[in-house]
Amino acid sequence: MGLKKDTNWTLVPGTARDLDAVRDRCRQLVRRRAMVSAGVAAVPIPGLDIISDMRLFANLIEDINRHFGLSEEQIERMHPRFRMIAYQAAVGIGSMLVGKVVTREVVMHVLRRIGVKTAAKQAGKLVPLAGQLASAGIGFFAFRQIGYQHVEACVAVARELQLAGIANPVNSAYPAHPEGQAQVQAEPAV
Repeated sequence: MGLKKDTNWTLVPGTARDLDAVRDRCRQLVRRRAMVSAGVAAVPIPGLDIISDMRLFANLIEDINRHFGLSEEQIERMHPRFRMIAYQAAVGIGSMLVGKVVTREVVMHVLRRIGVKTAAKQAGKLVPLAGQLASAGIGFFAFRQIGYQHVEACVAVARELQLAGIANPVNSAYPAHPEGQAQVQAEPAV
């Protein structure tokens, strides 16, 4: 019948302190997911960890984007000026994952960038116990590194948006979109 309006979404952190808090939460999230990735990598079934890593990584990127207020849906709700700044900042730092829907192809591209580590991880599984431990270690550090890079990319985009005035649209030349980052309160009637 009627469409329910989604009101559950996160704003871009408005202050440096908020940004640091979100960065810390996301880095902790990356470490937890890297531990899961390492646990799966220790299982001596070749290929299982790659399938698991793809799913874990896609979910991680979407979660990080959402925490920073930079998911595709959140960016689309921004004022066009801020939307343009967000996408330009993401392109400027070379991030293809900020504000995008993470597809299988995107994950494969990122995993190919760490192909040597993935190959070493798979080869390590052929050696009993020591190979499994090495595979888990390589998996943990590779997953964590990629996750941390994405967190820092989101921090850079959020900083650009802060500098553009997204947290204080009243003083900005372009107030935020009515469904966007900050609501401008109406002045009381006299």
